[in-house]
Amino acid sequence: MNDCVFCSIVAGTAPATMIYSDDAVCAFLDIRPITRGHTLIVPKVHATELVDLDPDLGARLFRTGHRLARALRVSGLASDGANLILNDGTAAFQTVGHVHLHVVPRRHGDKLSFAKGFLLRRPHEPRSTAAAIRAGITALEQSDQGAQG
Repeated sequence: MNDCVFCSIVAGTAPATMIYSDDAVCAFLDIRPITRGHTLIVPKVHATELVDLDPDLGARLFRTGHRLARALRVSGLASDGANLILNDGTAAFQTVGHVHLHVVPRRHGDKLSFAKGFLLRRPHEPRSTAAAIRAGITALEQSDQGAQG
């Protein structure tokens, strides 16, 4: 096992406020969020940079990011949008050597608070934040099922 903190989170040996998990990816709150609900999505298989990541797994990572961005809109956090950000390599400011996608909730008119959050990077009530996002995921699933049936 390497010393990758995200691999440790995936293995359950490092703490994280988990939002979502399936057989290929998991999502958890960023410990230094820019905004409330800032979530990281990581592949469960270690890949240091995009060059190391299977393209199908990369597509799954972004599909999950799309789903979480939608869930944030219907969650109690009521975001108006989201930034999906993937920093590939240290030249692109990647600070953890494991591919990860940031889903950063945004609100209309939040430029100043976003800038402040980018500088301060402080946690925002992780338990209630995670519960709100999970409720958004559930609401999406129920909405999707209602649209299909």
